[in-house]
Amino acid sequence: MTAQQMRSPTPEGVARAAAKIADLLPRTPLLETEIHGHSVWIKAESLQPIGAFKIRGAWHRLSDLTEEERARGVVGVSSGNHAQGVAWAARRLGIAATIVMPVDAPAVKLAATRALGAEVVLYDRPGGEDRDELARRLCAERGATLVHAYADPWVIEGQGSAGTEIIAQMAERGMRPPTRVIVCCGGGGLTAGLALACPDAEIIPVEPEGWDDVCRSLATGTIQRVMADAPATACDSLQTPATFPINFAILKERCMHGVAVTPAEVRAAQRFAFSALHLVVEPGGAVALAAALAGKVPLDGRTAILVTGSNTDPADFAKVLASTD
Repeated sequence: MTAQQMRSPTPEGVARAAAKIADLLPRTPLLETEIHGHSVWIKAESLQPIGAFKIRGAWHRLSDLTEEERARGVVGVSSGNHAQGVAWAARRLGIAATIVMPVDAPAVKLAATRALGAEVVLYDRPGGEDRDELARRLCAERGATLVHAYADPWVIEGQGSAGTEIIAQMAERGMRPPTRVIVCCGGGGLTAGLALACPDAEIIPVEPEGWDDVCRSLATGTIQRVMADAPATACDSLQTPATFPINFAILKERCMHGVAVTPAEVRAAQRFAFSALHLVVEPGGAVALAAALAGKVPLDGRTAILVTGSNTDPADFAKVLASTD
């Protein structure tokens, strides 16, 4: 990445991103529900135009490119949600977008990314190909700008705009800002952005069991990678190998600990979101809600929970709804 890309994200940057996004997109709902006797607030990022919060960071990043940079195009790396965010922003701005995606990405995400006009370059995630190295090679060959899914200051600031909205929406209800924010965590872009946007809140990242590298990084104080024998997971959007220093610099200052949830807890959260909130939620988008439902985090009337994505294959979702585990 360039020195400019590796500048530090800031609260001021989050505020600027929030203003840009407010001019472009309606705010996603902040839904009140009850969990274990406590009112909690669900930020329904699953209702974004691309079905995920990733549209925020992608728009902030691409809309700040120079005309020269726009002409050379962009390259992103994603299992599908960031892919769609970049593709959506690129199409609106007239920028050529190439997305490096795993061969085992959900079919619904591959199809949606291509439908938005992006070129998709597949890599072998089970085979251990280095997706970031492939993306860097493409950028070097084409002169394109890398739009990393989480290790980019603009992307971090853009994701943080969800926290800016939460604070404003709670204020409109006569409430003070959230005491804690429970967030689905892969590489840590959204978690870091929310930490910048919500300085007075406890930020709790949640990951799938076996993919809890951020949890272990916070526990040890140094960046840890996902174990080589990490189990298969339905949470494809959270299968990141490790966080980056730009993210961890914020996380280690603001997040005391992380939480891991089981596959069964994720499925229970998907069913709860559907029955109680009428939301379709993909597995990776449900892990924060799963932690709350499983009693793994404290709750009170000012707890905000991010539901981050809805891009799931219909047949898989139907199986989750029919299951009882």
